[in-house]
Parts: sequence; C-alpha cells; structure tokens
Amino acid sequence: MKKENKKKPILGFSIGDINGIGPEILIKSLSNNKIISLFTPIIFCNPEIIDFYSLILKRKLNYNLVSSINEIIRNKINIIKVSNNRIRINPGKSKKNIGNYSFKSLKIATKHLLDEKIDGIVTLPINKKNIQSDAFNFPGHTEYFYRKSKSNNYLMMMVSKKIKMGIYSSHIPFKSITKKLTIDKLKNKIKVLIESLKKDFKIKNPKIGILGLNPHAGEENMIGSEEKEIIIPLIKLLNNQNNFLYGPYSSDGYFGSNKFQKYDATFALYHDQALIPFKMMSFYEGVNFTSGINYIRTSPDHGTAYEIAGKNLANNTSLDNSILLNLEIINNRYC
Repeated sequence: MKKENKKKPILGFSIGDINGIGPEILIKSLSNNKIISLFTPIIFCNPEIIDFYSLILKRKLNYNLVSSINEIIRNKINIIKVSNNRIRINPGKSKKNIGNYSFKSLKIATKHLLDEKIDGIVTLPINKKNIQSDAFNFPGHTEYFYRKSKSNNYLMMMVSKKIKMGIYSSHIPFKSITKKLTIDKLKNKIKVLIESLKKDFKIKNPKIGILGLNPHAGEENMIGSEEKEIIIPLIKLLNNQNNFLYGPYSSDGYFGSNKFQKYDATFALYHDQALIPFKMMSFYEGVNFTSGINYIRTSPDHGTAYEIAGKNLANNTSLDNSILLNLEIINNRYC
C-alpha cells in the first residue's frame, strides 16, 4: 500500500486446511463489524467451504464471488475461487487431497501478495504433513514466505499484548540447534528483530532480553560453553553499535520473575524455549508474524485443532489479533 493511497488496505486470506478450524474462525472474525470495517478482505477458497461452515455456525457470511481481483468490491468480503473440482469437507480428518488444496489456496494468495495486488496476507492453519509435496517442501509457512520473498533473512516472531518474542531456530529438530548456532547467524537474526521493532512496531531504541542456550545460561561455562563463546561476545559487539541487548538470561528465572516485562522484546534460541512461555501467557491471543521479509504475513498462533473442528468451539481471538497486527504493520511501514 503506497503512502498516497488513502483507501483501506486489502488483506488476503489463504484458507489453510479446510478440515480444521480455519474456516470457522475466519467466519467468526469476518462477522465482527468493528474488524471488517478496517479493511477489504479477499478469501482464496471455494465458496462452498464458507457456506458449509456458515451452516454449522449459523452465521451467514455475505460475500462477493469474483473471478479476479479486478472485480472485487471495496469494503465487502470477496472470494476468489481456487479450484473447479468438487470439494469434500470432512471436519477433523487429515486428508492428502485437502493438503493439496490448502497449498493451492496459499499459492494463489501468495502470488497476489508478491504482485502487490494485496497489502498483506493472513494465513489460516495448515497441516504441516499433508501439505508436503515437491512444490511445498517446507517445515511451515515461515520458511515458505522467506523463500518466496527473496529477502536476505527472516525471523519467526510471536506477538501479543504481553510480550514480543523473536526465535532464532524456528522449525528444526532440537538436536540440530547447536550445529546451526554461529556468531554470524545469530547476529543476523538479532538484527532482523531490532529492525523489525523499529520499523514494524515503531520502537525507536528497543531493549531486548537475550536468552541463553543452556540451563542456567551455562552457569559460568560449567553447563555448556555457547554463552561464553558465542552469545556474550555478540551482545558486547552489537551493544558497541548502539544497540540495547541484555543477558544472556536463564529462561526459567527470566520468565518466572517476570524480568521479560523490562524489555521491548525477548530473543529466544529455539522453538519451545519461546513457545511454552508465550502460549502460557497468550494462548488465545498470540500472533505469528514473519519479520524481515519484504511482505507482511501474519497468522494465528495455533494449528488446525482437528479435535474441535466443525463443532463451533473454536476461539477466533488469535485470528482477530492477526488481522489487527497485519493492519498495524501496514500502517507503520507505509502510511
């Protein structure tokens, strides 16, 4: 969205796994007049999916079905169909053909994003296994968008009102973490977090708490050497460049004592070190944001939740916040 464009932003929605809770939470979020008044949505999916879940939820979603983005109506909900095949919906079931369909929706939505036809994208939950193919050989959305964006780097961020969290190694096995931990790679990831806090969140001089890798942050080199050899020298180096980094902190004490509240963001070394405390604080509220890339992508911080799909039990707060954060970042970057 260019600065001179005063129109409401256009957000695209990839539908995710249609046997999960994605379509349900989308209908709930787009039924909120306060949210829908802020932007123009385009849902990339077949209309029968929305109709199917609308019946379950007993909420009719009025939409405009179009064949291309040139036909959309501003300030209305628009749907662009992605397949001419009959779609069989089985809530709660993982199906390979549904994984293929979720990728087709993602692929078309992403093309509109890369072509700058939409201002941001909100991705609904996928099943990371059934979506796998030669075309989608990624551990998740984050890595897919990094590859598509052709950016120099990226960072998986978890965002809520209580905490902002950057994660060094997002979707990799635990045993691979130390193999991939180097000063240069760590420096580049922390720099992405610093720049994102400045550009996307308008924090002029962000203060960041850095977590250690080992128990007790290495206990002065007694329980691991990564803190002394990599993390502490890097903190000193970056602070000499007018940054404000603190740590490394032992994760248990850092969160247990609420020390994280002193900082604008926290930088974690691996997935569960970040996601366990984050979800304990913000389980229904958090947003997954891919920072460092040229485009704006957000998503709910949860998965397909097959066990409650089709039962009208899904909480849409995380999706609400994903939409609102996407719009906030659009405004901070471009307006």
